[in-house]
Amino acid sequence: MPKEIEFHFKSPKDSPGYLLGQVTMLWQRKLKKVLDPLDLTQTQFVLLAALGWLSKKNKSVTQVDIANQSNADRMMVSKVLRTLVEKGFITRQEHKTDTRAKTIRLTTKGEVILQKALIKVENADLDFFAALDSKLSSFNKNMVQLIDKNNE
Repeated sequence: MPKEIEFHFKSPKDSPGYLLGQVTMLWQRKLKKVLDPLDLTQTQFVLLAALGWLSKKNKSVTQVDIANQSNADRMMVSKVLRTLVEKGFITRQEHKTDTRAKTIRLTTKGEVILQKALIKVENADLDFFAALDSKLSSFNKNMVQLIDKNNE
């Protein structure tokens, strides 16, 4: 007879990792619904949003800057940025002083699509997280704490 499998948690609802995974999948499904009509994936949106944030303070945003801002793998960022160039949302040019770096800029088309996406995603976020009501701020602080603690 096989040995009974032992779990640390009494039920899946006691496992923070399981719950985080479930919430993440549901949230990603909601975002997919709002981003699909804009011809954007969630990853493409995240990188465009990172570029948008960074461009507010810096005219010379690099792929590395975007990878760091979005907490994403540099090779994946490079690949996704090439797709965004093909869609006409961004330009990639040689950096003026660092020959290894690429400077990334939103095109006019990219600015328009990012603004539309931001409105849809922010509204989806407000709807998705509305159940937390007054606890949303605390939830966000806890997520930031987890990110800071586990970011290598």
